[in-house]
Amino acid sequence: MSIDFHKAVTSGTVATISSPSNERVRRVQALLRSTRRRLLEELLVVEGLRLAGEAVLSGLPLTWAFFTPDFATGARGAALIAALTERQTPTWEVTPPVMAALSDTETPQGIVVVLPVPVLQPRPGLALILDGIRDPGNLGTILRTAWAAGVGQTLVLPGCVDFTAPKVLRSAMGAHFHVPVRRVSWEQVRQEIPEPVWLADADAAAAPYDRVDWSAAGGLIIGGEAEGAGAEARELSGVHRATIPMAAGVESLNAALSAAVLLFEAARQRAAA
Repeated sequence: MSIDFHKAVTSGTVATISSPSNERVRRVQALLRSTRRRLLEELLVVEGLRLAGEAVLSGLPLTWAFFTPDFATGARGAALIAALTERQTPTWEVTPPVMAALSDTETPQGIVVVLPVPVLQPRPGLALILDGIRDPGNLGTILRTAWAAGVGQTLVLPGCVDFTAPKVLRSAMGAHFHVPVRRVSWEQVRQEIPEPVWLADADAAAAPYDRVDWSAAGGLIIGGEAEGAGAEARELSGVHRATIPMAAGVESLNAALSAAVLLFEAARQRAAA
């Protein structure tokens, strides 16, 4: 599909927003700032070529899109705007100051898309259960790792950072469109995830992770960076604790690295089963 964007803008078929005080701009800003607003409206905001492209490919009904003239002049940017136009997504060209107001980054990439929070059905496989993950970068990295390792679903417990937060979305690099992620209570985990549920534990007395039968595991709990897993996680896992043996003097790995080691061992075993 070939589109002359300059002609489209000047002819009025693509509207332009030039004021950061525009009502739509303020609404996007509210979504960026407020977890409560994202929960209430069930919307999230992605920016940049990669995430906007993932949003288009997701098949979800996109709410709004905003782009700068410079973004539309590149071949990949033009193709993405064409795809948005073909899908009849409400789309506006914006000035650089407006794009800065719409962006959560210091250097905006020129494209912002608003869309519903993806709701994917759980798949067969290990359930990743996150307890007390408060760092957005860590949570995003864990979700990206879960995608790469073929996790069946990711369950986010109260006390974790919001998985629709802008920094989480950037760190996850598109995982939200491929891995089922949802907020749950501990009661839901107990009802839905079959035993055994293993807990990642720094205790050297726990079972070495490569001796755990991950092909029979229902879930893996990864605790927070500072305090580790909480009492409910320990109660649910019981005696099922897995540790990553390390060299003397190393206290522990962070949550994202621990998740990567354990999830890829689980993936290796399940592939060989």
